[in-house]
Amino acid sequence: MYRLNIKKLGFAFGFTGALIYLGCMIVMATAGQEGTITFFNSLLHGLDTTDIIRMDVPLLEALFGIIQTFILGWLIGACIGAFYNAQIRTKKV
Repeated sequence: MYRLNIKKLGFAFGFTGALIYLGCMIVMATAGQEGTITFFNSLLHGLDTTDIIRMDVPLLEALFGIIQTFILGWLIGACIGAFYNAQIRTKKV
């Protein structure tokens, strides 16, 4: 079995999470409040997001959010890689 590169898998998870966060920012910037609510209501299988959507997110808060999302994604990916590698049995020659 192949071993996973923990750092690369962590980066892939972190970067993917950051791209999703960026996509959310683009939806909010282009669709307006009603479009954003409609988008997330349909994405979340009808969960009503009207009361939790906040359109006036400061730029610094969004920057911290994308950084935090990357870090959490990196940690999750690294953990998955480490747990996967720990389960691989090496062949004894």
